[in-house]
Amino acid sequence: MVKFGAHAFVWIGEWTTEAGNHAIAEAGRVGFDLIEIPLLDPDHFDAAAHRAALAKAGISCTCSLVLPKDAHMPARPEKARDFLYRALAQAEAVGSYYLGGCIAYSLGTLTGAPPTAQERQTVVEVLRDVAAEAKRRGITLALEACNRYETYLYNTLADARETVLAVGADNLKLHADTYHMNIEEEGFYHPLVNAADVLDYIHMSESHRGLVGTGTVIWDEVWRGLADAHFDGHLVLESFAAINPALAAATCLWRPPNQGPEVLAAEGYRFLKTGAEKYGLL
Repeated sequence: MVKFGAHAFVWIGEWTTEAGNHAIAEAGRVGFDLIEIPLLDPDHFDAAAHRAALAKAGISCTCSLVLPKDAHMPARPEKARDFLYRALAQAEAVGSYYLGGCIAYSLGTLTGAPPTAQERQTVVEVLRDVAAEAKRRGITLALEACNRYETYLYNTLADARETVLAVGADNLKLHADTYHMNIEEEGFYHPLVNAADVLDYIHMSESHRGLVGTGTVIWDEVWRGLADAHFDGHLVLESFAAINPALAAATCLWRPPNQGPEVLAAEGYRFLKTGAEKYGLL
């Protein structure tokens, strides 16, 4: 059965102990099953405080991250591995069973060329090690495909799926995102169905990163694709009320969304629940 979640950036612009606990409380109040925690700085993360806040809110959490610029995996595999190991330790400490996102690359790092076979092979080798460490901690990993303006390494679901299969770890899955798909894919239905064997996590995100259902994403195709893929993973709302300056620069978000956090969260939750029910995902 699908789980309904929301990224913390629906409510807050940067994860601190106080802001993070506020987002956790809001996610629980709206009715989400889980909150996605941006674990961008694992060395300054109050896992104990957040674990208590999650228990109080009655929800669980997943974690996601973007590799730092100096830990772009193809160029700095050892630094990437070390960063991910530290993130896994904090994910376990907070009680998360999932770590997804840009686990193989830094957003905004572009080489001016397509990915090489050696770059992809480096990712396969490092993620194989990281998946083994994650499995030891009871954590599933998910590799996200992002658009060409933010990374050159994995732009389509087929790109990322190829690496997931090459790694060959049963706890490494595919992380989709409708915002990125809207730029890169030839439609929504077939890419989702074709990735059904490894697809386990999807950011439900509008073309302008604001309120879902008010942009150019073809949601009927998304829902039909998920239904025919027999999707039973994580449906996670990703709308950005505000984000930190570094991530704003990497994702080129220069203006505020079309609604505030309360509307993004409440209407977004309703959108996910209604769509999942209509297309038989519950």
